[in-house]
Amino acid sequence: MKSIQKYKATVFSGVSTLYAALLNHPIIDNYDLSSLKFCICGASSLPPDMQKKFMDLTGSILVEGYGLTEASPVTHANPMDPTFKTVKIGSIGFAWPDTDAKIVDSISGEELPVGEPGELIIKGPQIMKGYWNMPEETRKALRNGWLFTGDISRKDNEGYFFLVDRAKDLIKYKGHSVYPREIEDILYEHPAVRLCVVVGVPDEVSGEIPKAFIVLKADFEALEDEIIQFVKEKVAPYKRIRQVEFREELPMSPTLKILRRELRNGK
Repeated sequence: MKSIQKYKATVFSGVSTLYAALLNHPIIDNYDLSSLKFCICGASSLPPDMQKKFMDLTGSILVEGYGLTEASPVTHANPMDPTFKTVKIGSIGFAWPDTDAKIVDSISGEELPVGEPGELIIKGPQIMKGYWNMPEETRKALRNGWLFTGDISRKDNEGYFFLVDRAKDLIKYKGHSVYPREIEDILYEHPAVRLCVVVGVPDEVSGEIPKAFIVLKADFEALEDEIIQFVKEKVAPYKRIRQVEFREELPMSPTLKILRRELRNGK
Protein backbone atom coordinates (compact mmCIF):
# COMPACT_ATOMS: atom_id res chain seq x y z
CA MET A 1 0.00 0.00 0.00
CA LYS A 2 2.88 2.34 0.79
CA SER A 3 4.57 1.57 -2.53
CA ILE A 4 1.41 2.08 -4.59
CA GLN A 5 0.81 5.44 -2.95
CA LYS A 6 4.47 6.57 -3.16
CA TYR A 7 5.19 5.54 -6.76
CA LYS A 8 1.67 6.06 -8.14
CA ALA A 9 1.59 2.53 -9.53
CA THR A 10 -0.90 2.03 -12.34
CA VAL A 11 -0.74 -1.78 -12.83
CA PHE A 12 -0.92 -4.39 -10.07
CA SER A 13 -0.91 -8.18 -10.27
CA GLY A 14 -1.70 -10.69 -7.54
CA VAL A 15 -3.61 -13.75 -6.37
CA SER A 16 -7.05 -13.65 -4.77
CA THR A 17 -5.68 -14.12 -1.24
CA LEU A 18 -3.55 -10.99 -1.71
CA TYR A 19 -6.58 -8.96 -2.81
CA ALA A 20 -8.44 -10.30 0.23
CA ALA A 21 -5.56 -9.18 2.46
CA LEU A 22 -5.68 -5.69 0.99
CA LEU A 23 -9.44 -5.36 1.29
CA ASN A 24 -9.38 -6.49 4.91
CA HIS A 25 -6.37 -4.46 6.01
CA PRO A 26 -7.46 -2.31 8.98
CA ILE A 27 -5.86 0.92 7.70
CA ILE A 28 -6.28 0.59 3.94
CA ASP A 29 -8.41 3.75 3.97
CA ASN A 30 -5.32 5.67 5.09
CA TYR A 31 -3.69 5.11 1.70
CA ASP A 32 -4.40 6.61 -1.69
CA LEU A 33 -4.66 3.75 -4.20
CA SER A 34 -6.46 5.76 -6.86
CA SER A 35 -3.45 5.65 -9.22
CA LEU A 36 -4.27 2.00 -9.99
CA LYS A 37 -5.81 1.59 -13.45
CA PHE A 38 -5.50 -2.12 -14.27
CA CYS A 39 -5.23 -5.05 -11.88
CA ILE A 40 -4.88 -8.74 -12.71
CA CYS A 41 -5.72 -11.84 -10.69
CA GLY A 42 -4.44 -15.33 -11.46
CA ALA A 43 -3.29 -18.64 -9.92
CA SER A 44 -6.61 -19.17 -8.13
CA SER A 45 -10.24 -18.20 -8.65
CA LEU A 46 -11.33 -14.62 -7.95
CA PRO A 47 -14.63 -14.44 -5.99
CA PRO A 48 -17.07 -12.01 -7.68
CA ASP A 49 -17.81 -10.19 -4.42
CA MET A 50 -14.10 -9.58 -3.87
CA GLN A 51 -13.68 -8.39 -7.46
CA LYS A 52 -16.51 -5.85 -7.12
CA LYS A 53 -15.30 -4.52 -3.77
CA PHE A 54 -11.72 -4.00 -4.96
CA MET A 55 -12.84 -2.13 -8.07
CA ASP A 56 -15.16 0.04 -5.96
CA LEU A 57 -12.35 0.75 -3.49
CA THR A 58 -9.68 1.73 -6.01
CA GLY A 59 -11.61 2.77 -9.11
CA SER A 60 -9.41 0.39 -11.10
CA ILE A 61 -10.31 -2.49 -13.40
CA LEU A 62 -9.64 -5.87 -11.83
CA VAL A 63 -9.70 -8.75 -14.31
CA GLU A 64 -9.24 -12.48 -13.92
CA GLY A 65 -7.15 -14.71 -16.13
CA TYR A 66 -6.67 -18.44 -16.49
CA GLY A 67 -3.80 -20.74 -17.25
CA LEU A 68 -1.92 -23.85 -16.24
CA THR A 69 1.67 -25.05 -16.24
CA GLU A 70 1.03 -27.14 -19.35
CA ALA A 71 0.21 -23.94 -21.26
CA SER A 72 3.31 -21.92 -20.38
CA PRO A 73 1.16 -20.81 -18.41
CA VAL A 74 -1.65 -18.51 -19.71
CA THR A 75 -4.52 -19.18 -22.12
CA HIS A 76 -7.33 -16.76 -21.18
CA ALA A 77 -7.73 -13.24 -19.82
CA ASN A 78 -10.26 -10.44 -19.74
CA PRO A 79 -9.63 -7.37 -21.88
CA MET A 80 -8.34 -4.35 -19.96
CA ASP A 81 -10.90 -1.86 -21.14
CA PRO A 82 -10.94 1.54 -19.39
CA THR A 83 -14.62 1.96 -20.24
CA PHE A 84 -15.49 -1.05 -18.00
CA LYS A 85 -17.77 -2.29 -20.80
CA THR A 86 -15.91 -5.56 -21.28
CA VAL A 87 -15.41 -6.46 -17.61
CA LYS A 88 -17.59 -9.46 -16.88
CA ILE A 89 -17.63 -10.27 -13.21
CA GLY A 90 -16.67 -13.90 -12.62
CA SER A 91 -15.32 -14.49 -16.14
CA ILE A 92 -11.80 -15.59 -17.12
CA GLY A 93 -12.30 -13.71 -20.40
CA PHE A 94 -11.37 -14.71 -23.93
CA ALA A 95 -8.76 -17.09 -25.28
CA TRP A 96 -5.45 -15.33 -26.02
CA PRO A 97 -4.42 -14.51 -29.62
CA ASP A 98 -3.54 -17.59 -31.70
CA THR A 99 -5.20 -19.74 -29.02
CA ASP A 100 -8.26 -21.89 -29.68
CA ALA A 101 -10.50 -23.04 -26.84
CA LYS A 102 -13.75 -24.94 -26.61
CA ILE A 103 -15.96 -26.77 -24.12
CA VAL A 104 -16.41 -30.49 -24.72
CA ASP A 105 -17.86 -33.60 -23.16
CA SER A 106 -15.00 -35.14 -21.16
CA ILE A 107 -15.71 -38.66 -22.40
CA SER A 108 -16.81 -38.25 -26.03
CA GLY A 109 -14.80 -35.11 -26.79
CA GLU A 110 -17.82 -33.60 -28.60
CA GLU A 111 -18.21 -29.83 -28.36
CA LEU A 112 -21.05 -28.72 -26.09
CA PRO A 113 -23.65 -25.98 -26.70
CA VAL A 114 -23.19 -22.43 -25.42
CA GLY A 115 -23.82 -22.18 -21.67
CA GLU A 116 -23.40 -25.88 -20.93
CA PRO A 117 -20.52 -26.77 -18.59
CA GLY A 118 -17.91 -29.26 -19.73
CA GLU A 119 -14.17 -29.78 -19.94
CA LEU A 120 -12.09 -26.90 -21.24
CA ILE A 121 -9.67 -27.92 -24.01
CA ILE A 122 -7.06 -25.67 -25.59
CA LYS A 123 -4.86 -25.55 -28.68
CA GLY A 124 -2.13 -22.97 -29.32
CA PRO A 125 1.60 -22.23 -29.57
CA GLN A 126 2.00 -22.16 -25.78
CA ILE A 127 0.81 -25.75 -25.24
CA MET A 128 3.41 -28.20 -23.97
CA LYS A 129 4.84 -31.01 -26.09
CA GLY A 130 4.26 -33.51 -23.29
CA TYR A 131 5.19 -34.62 -19.81
CA TRP A 132 8.86 -35.58 -19.46
CA ASN A 133 9.23 -39.38 -19.58
CA MET A 134 5.49 -39.87 -18.93
CA PRO A 135 4.02 -41.15 -22.23
CA GLU A 136 0.74 -42.45 -20.78
CA GLU A 137 -0.05 -39.18 -18.99
CA THR A 138 0.89 -37.28 -22.15
CA ARG A 139 -1.47 -39.42 -24.24
CA LYS A 140 -4.35 -38.66 -21.88
CA ALA A 141 -3.70 -34.91 -21.78
CA LEU A 142 -2.88 -34.29 -25.46
CA ARG A 143 -5.35 -35.55 -28.04
CA ASN A 144 -5.27 -34.51 -31.70
CA GLY A 145 -3.32 -31.38 -30.82
CA TRP A 146 -5.70 -30.34 -28.02
CA LEU A 147 -4.77 -30.05 -24.36
CA PHE A 148 -7.48 -31.50 -22.14
CA THR A 149 -7.18 -29.33 -19.02
CA GLY A 150 -9.38 -31.37 -16.68
CA ASP A 151 -11.07 -28.11 -15.67
CA ILE A 152 -14.81 -27.54 -15.93
CA SER A 153 -15.81 -24.37 -17.74
CA ARG A 154 -18.63 -22.83 -19.78
CA LYS A 155 -18.86 -20.17 -22.48
CA ASP A 156 -21.57 -17.54 -22.92
CA ASN A 157 -23.05 -16.27 -26.18
CA GLU A 158 -20.53 -13.40 -26.32
CA GLY A 159 -17.53 -15.73 -26.21
CA TYR A 160 -16.57 -15.14 -22.56
CA PHE A 161 -15.37 -18.20 -20.67
CA PHE A 162 -16.25 -18.94 -17.06
CA LEU A 163 -14.32 -21.42 -14.94
CA VAL A 164 -16.85 -23.53 -13.04
CA ASP A 165 -14.24 -25.46 -11.07
CA ARG A 166 -11.26 -27.75 -11.21
CA ALA A 167 -12.41 -31.28 -12.00
CA LYS A 168 -10.15 -32.70 -9.31
CA ASP A 169 -11.89 -30.52 -6.69
CA LEU A 170 -15.37 -31.77 -7.61
CA ILE A 171 -17.34 -33.09 -4.62
CA LYS A 172 -19.62 -36.10 -5.15
CA TYR A 173 -22.53 -35.93 -2.71
CA LYS A 174 -25.03 -38.81 -3.07
CA GLY A 175 -24.27 -38.96 -6.80
CA HIS A 176 -24.68 -35.19 -7.27
CA SER A 177 -21.82 -32.99 -8.48
CA VAL A 178 -21.02 -30.12 -6.12
CA TYR A 179 -18.58 -27.46 -7.35
CA PRO A 180 -16.65 -25.87 -4.44
CA ARG A 181 -16.14 -22.56 -6.24
CA GLU A 182 -19.90 -21.89 -6.36
CA ILE A 183 -20.15 -22.29 -2.59
CA GLU A 184 -16.98 -20.31 -1.92
CA ASP A 185 -18.28 -17.38 -3.97
CA ILE A 186 -21.38 -17.35 -1.76
CA LEU A 187 -19.34 -17.57 1.44
CA TYR A 188 -17.35 -14.50 0.42
CA GLU A 189 -20.61 -12.56 0.42
CA HIS A 190 -20.90 -13.14 4.18
CA PRO A 191 -19.66 -10.01 6.01
CA ALA A 192 -17.53 -11.99 8.49
CA VAL A 193 -15.61 -14.18 6.01
CA ARG A 194 -12.07 -13.12 5.09
CA LEU A 195 -10.81 -16.35 3.48
CA CYS A 196 -12.52 -19.65 2.78
CA VAL A 197 -12.18 -22.93 0.94
CA VAL A 198 -14.62 -25.81 0.49
CA VAL A 199 -13.50 -29.43 0.13
CA GLY A 200 -15.15 -32.81 0.09
CA VAL A 201 -14.59 -35.00 3.13
CA PRO A 202 -15.39 -38.74 3.21
CA ASP A 203 -18.80 -39.80 4.50
CA GLU A 204 -20.08 -43.38 4.82
CA VAL A 205 -23.64 -42.50 3.79
CA SER A 206 -23.18 -39.75 1.19
CA GLY A 207 -19.77 -40.58 -0.26
CA GLU A 208 -18.52 -37.05 0.34
CA ILE A 209 -19.93 -34.02 2.12
CA PRO A 210 -19.00 -30.36 1.52
CA LYS A 211 -16.98 -28.89 4.37
CA ALA A 212 -15.97 -25.25 4.65
CA PHE A 213 -12.74 -24.02 6.21
CA ILE A 214 -13.08 -20.35 7.12
CA VAL A 215 -10.83 -17.55 8.37
CA LEU A 216 -12.89 -14.74 9.87
CA LYS A 217 -12.18 -11.04 9.53
CA ALA A 218 -10.61 -9.29 12.50
CA ASP A 219 -13.17 -8.37 15.18
CA PHE A 220 -15.89 -10.44 13.48
CA GLU A 221 -17.61 -13.51 14.87
CA ALA A 222 -19.76 -16.21 13.27
CA LEU A 223 -21.20 -19.56 14.32
CA GLU A 224 -21.19 -22.81 12.35
CA ASP A 225 -25.00 -22.89 12.17
CA GLU A 226 -25.06 -19.29 10.93
CA ILE A 227 -22.68 -20.09 8.07
CA ILE A 228 -24.56 -23.27 7.14
CA GLN A 229 -27.87 -21.37 7.07
CA PHE A 230 -26.37 -18.52 5.02
CA VAL A 231 -25.36 -20.94 2.25
CA LYS A 232 -28.51 -23.06 2.58
CA GLU A 233 -30.69 -20.10 1.57
CA LYS A 234 -28.79 -19.65 -1.72
CA VAL A 235 -28.20 -23.17 -3.09
CA ALA A 236 -30.00 -26.39 -3.94
CA PRO A 237 -30.32 -28.84 -1.00
CA TYR A 238 -27.57 -31.18 -2.23
CA LYS A 239 -25.07 -28.29 -2.40
CA ARG A 240 -25.46 -27.29 1.24
CA ILE A 241 -22.43 -27.16 3.52
CA ARG A 242 -22.54 -29.93 6.10
CA GLN A 243 -19.56 -28.92 8.25
CA VAL A 244 -17.70 -25.72 9.06
CA GLU A 245 -14.27 -25.38 10.66
CA PHE A 246 -12.95 -21.99 11.70
CA ARG A 247 -9.18 -21.47 11.54
CA GLU A 248 -6.70 -18.73 12.26
CA GLU A 249 -5.09 -19.32 8.85
CA LEU A 250 -5.23 -21.68 5.86
CA PRO A 251 -2.33 -23.67 4.40
CA MET A 252 -0.82 -21.79 1.45
CA SER A 253 1.89 -22.23 -1.15
CA PRO A 254 4.78 -19.72 -1.46
CA THR A 255 2.61 -17.86 -4.03
CA LEU A 256 -0.27 -17.54 -1.52
CA LYS A 257 -2.42 -20.16 -3.22
CA ILE A 258 -4.63 -22.07 -0.77
CA LEU A 259 -3.61 -25.74 -0.63
CA ARG A 260 -6.84 -27.71 -0.80
CA ARG A 261 -5.09 -31.06 -0.82
CA GLU A 262 -3.68 -30.46 2.66
CA LEU A 263 -7.13 -29.69 4.00
CA ARG A 264 -8.53 -32.80 2.30
CA ASN A 265 -5.77 -34.78 3.94
CA GLY A 266 -6.70 -33.48 7.37
CA LYS A 267 -3.87 -30.96 7.79
